[in-house]
Amino acid sequence: MRIFVTGASGHIGSAVVPELLRAGHQVLGLARSDSSAAAIKAIGAEVRRGDLKDLGVLAEAAAASDGVIHLAFESLASDMAESLDTDRRAIEAIGAALEGSGKPFVSTTASLTLSFIGGITDRPATEEDVLPGGPRVDGENAVIALAERGVRSAVIRLPPLVHGVLDRHGLFPQLVGIARTQGVSGYVADGANRWPAVHTVDAARLYRLAVENAPAGSRLHAVAEDGVPFHKLAEVIAGKLDMATAGIAVGDAAAHFSHLAPFVGLDNPISSEQTRQMLAWKPTHPTLVEDIDQGFYFEN
Repeated sequence: MRIFVTGASGHIGSAVVPELLRAGHQVLGLARSDSSAAAIKAIGAEVRRGDLKDLGVLAEAAAASDGVIHLAFESLASDMAESLDTDRRAIEAIGAALEGSGKPFVSTTASLTLSFIGGITDRPATEEDVLPGGPRVDGENAVIALAERGVRSAVIRLPPLVHGVLDRHGLFPQLVGIARTQGVSGYVADGANRWPAVHTVDAARLYRLAVENAPAGSRLHAVAEDGVPFHKLAEVIAGKLDMATAGIAVGDAAAHFSHLAPFVGLDNPISSEQTRQMLAWKPTHPTLVEDIDQGFYFEN
């Protein structure tokens, strides 16, 4: 297949594109800068210049391809509403171009959104758990709805900890940076809340399997570890940086964790059992702690 990939030069895209090429697919990667274009060309893919606001470019590239993987999200810390609106419009443009074709459209959202589902206290969230709306959720639901318009649509919910040597700016590197700045490795309250994790290369394989075979309207979980206790993250960071750990009171979280404060206390255990059975996906790469032990997250 010829697959159009947004975010092709980013963290996840840098693993997804080689995964697709190795499987014999052709890749057309969206690039908004010269450096992104060079990175996409360097791994053997074609380049289409533009960004998520170039709706005509997105529609044309989608229509000319056999499938789409949507990874890009232009996060604007100063205006998240604009970021979400840009993503929604991009999804609408791609979906309209694919309508009635039966072609696959695999998009991306965050598993942390499931932390806001009420009543889940005694089990990990599953692929069947759905929110009616909200940030990132509106985009997810819009993609799933395309299944009723003749698109083989699927959404991959990524965990907050997607780790590996390609992870330069994700949440774990940010936690390391905060610990360095604060001089202590912190967690909120007792740190018992859990974050799921997956290796970047395992996630990339799931994207390939999804674009090849996922049934229309699928919600998929790219999760290898159901939930790593947050205090464990703090402890391994502290060990690598030779510093103490500390429980941070909820009221002091903003001062300590800055922009990550709304997320660090969320409990987000996630099951991927249905995803594994549906697509015969089995994570095989190192766990988060095994990756941390390699030391690359702490290189200056």
